[in-house]
Amino acid sequence: MDITLIKTFLEVAATGSFVSASERLFVTQSAVSLRVQRLENSLGRPLFIRSKAGAELTPAGVEFEHYALSLIKVWEEARQQIAIPEGFTKSFTIGAQYSLWPRLGFRWIDAMQSAMPDLSIRAELGMPDRLTRFLIEGVVQAALMYTPQLRPGLNAQCILEEELVLVASWRSPTLDLNGRYVFVDWGPEFVQAHAIHLPNLTNSGLTMSLGAMAVDYIVNRGKAAYVPARSALRYLESGQLHLVADAPRFPYPPGLCGEKILTLSFVTLQAAPFARSQKRSTTPRAMCWKNSPRSAKNTRWMCWGDAPIHNYKSRQPCLFLIFLRLYFTLS
Repeated sequence: MDITLIKTFLEVAATGSFVSASERLFVTQSAVSLRVQRLENSLGRPLFIRSKAGAELTPAGVEFEHYALSLIKVWEEARQQIAIPEGFTKSFTIGAQYSLWPRLGFRWIDAMQSAMPDLSIRAELGMPDRLTRFLIEGVVQAALMYTPQLRPGLNAQCILEEELVLVASWRSPTLDLNGRYVFVDWGPEFVQAHAIHLPNLTNSGLTMSLGAMAVDYIVNRGKAAYVPARSALRYLESGQLHLVADAPRFPYPPGLCGEKILTLSFVTLQAAPFARSQKRSTTPRAMCWKNSPRSAKNTRWMCWGDAPIHNYKSRQPCLFLIFLRLYFTLS
């Protein structure tokens, strides 16, 4: 059976749309339709109910999805296993978003190489959509990302507290940004909360989906934007960026996502080295998303005020090693 057909099936199943699947796979919609049709002909059963609203799995499609996931993972594991370089006995592929590589991903690699010298490591870069697809297909075994997209067979564990803070490249900035604000899209949850609490900044005229790379833009062009505190810290310390007074902060914790993260409570207990070393702020966390009438389903908090940016420090990243040992134990 053609693996490409199975990957296409899984993408349509995940997005619920032939159009969206074609965009993610960088092929035409007709190519996606043809692949699905070939797969359906091979199985002798329709896998999707097609309509103007999109594509919905048939009972046969729901049943086949479990087998499709297994087939993809077996194929990728076999492909990676036979490609292990001489002198190594195991292989492991990890992925992370751009802004998570410097302070988390690279330390992850250091820890794994130190603990398992016979481990061949491959690193991948991507946005959540790409990394999620790689996880589903078995291309990567674990990924660090800010907004894990949970799909069947995947799990995620928050490994660190993080927040989005509003910063500007001039001294003593206020919320009166006078056309100097850049809207950085940090995902639908942030977009919704931002619209509720900062409606006057929603239509800024400039929107970026560049993640933490937007920091360089605002530093060099006299702009303001929401960025992760972790990414902004060194610019704040050097005086290149400044916190905007009275601006709300939004939680944006990174997660470790993978197929075989088990006993999450145990992993959480072992994640202490990733806990931020900090002095607790006396500024009250006065606003909770769960108390907002327009976002009742959100149970995370948001704080207001000028609480200091915490200095994120960590010791040996044992969480990754625990995950790694669990992975090879269960493989």
